[in-house]
Amino acid sequence: MHPAFSVIFLTTLIGAGQGLFLAMVTGQLYAIARFLPAQTDQFYAIGSLVALVLLITGLLASFFHLGHPERAWRAAAKWRTSWLSREVIVLPIVMFLVFAYGAAHWLGLTMPLFRVGESLQVDATLLLGLFGTMASFALFVCTAMIYGGVRFIQEWHTPLTVTNFLFLGAASGFMLAAAYSAYISNPLVTFFGTWAVILTLTGLASRSAHLVRNAQLKYKSTVQTAIGVRHTVIAQKAQGATGGSFNTREFFHGQKQTTIETVRLLFMVLVFPIPILLIGAAYITSSPTLPILAFVIQYVGLMAERWSFFAEAKHPQNLYYQSVA
Repeated sequence: MHPAFSVIFLTTLIGAGQGLFLAMVTGQLYAIARFLPAQTDQFYAIGSLVALVLLITGLLASFFHLGHPERAWRAAAKWRTSWLSREVIVLPIVMFLVFAYGAAHWLGLTMPLFRVGESLQVDATLLLGLFGTMASFALFVCTAMIYGGVRFIQEWHTPLTVTNFLFLGAASGFMLAAAYSAYISNPLVTFFGTWAVILTLTGLASRSAHLVRNAQLKYKSTVQTAIGVRHTVIAQKAQGATGGSFNTREFFHGQKQTTIETVRLLFMVLVFPIPILLIGAAYITSSPTLPILAFVIQYVGLMAERWSFFAEAKHPQNLYYQSVA
């Protein structure tokens, strides 16, 4: 498939935004349980603002992939059957809940609304955080299933597509939370950094399993089934047109196999070992810049990973257009 950079920015930016929001809520829950020192409301409010900016930027990036952006609202019409429609509906809900969560902290709406048990006091920020967490997980599933639900693209049609989007997005968000904490000299940099490493390693396991699976695929479509000729030896000489078309532009990346392999190696290095090593070095040196560098490098690697995700998908129509593709 052709990797559109608008979609690459969309999926990586909203993934990081969702992950950062989950990190803020996780930090608050740990503080409520007294496993971490309580943070100021401003800490959660600013973190939520950064998450919201990432979500909005990702949404804006998606418009560059539309032929008629003015008709984007119609994408929500088929929510009963389309994962894209569900994403279009869930994304604004997540954005609203992230905004409300940050605003509640900023305004200090932390008076308990009710009590659970003897010690858990539930306020507006906790409720909004829990609702936002559920919506964020739903958005991860919707975004991933846009691709994972396409049965005829075998590289995508696997539960590993969902786990990749979930763990890699969450890893980048927690890495950003560590960078944010380091930037403001907050002691939670160790907490967020540790979770970022755990999620990065989980993402490594998921993405590696995905790569191994795809390397062993047995494709259902062949040149024979593509053109309806059952002869055992077929060599296509032309596609029936003298130049490129929408099919050859949108369903093939146009790059050599060596380029695909280079990008794959690049993201495997940038997304996983380097950020982990940088976070580890930050623990030892107490450096405020290494967590920031770890997030930047990992995000660049995630862009390469998402490019590879699209490029490695072989659309069956390319069997027919192979002479040009």
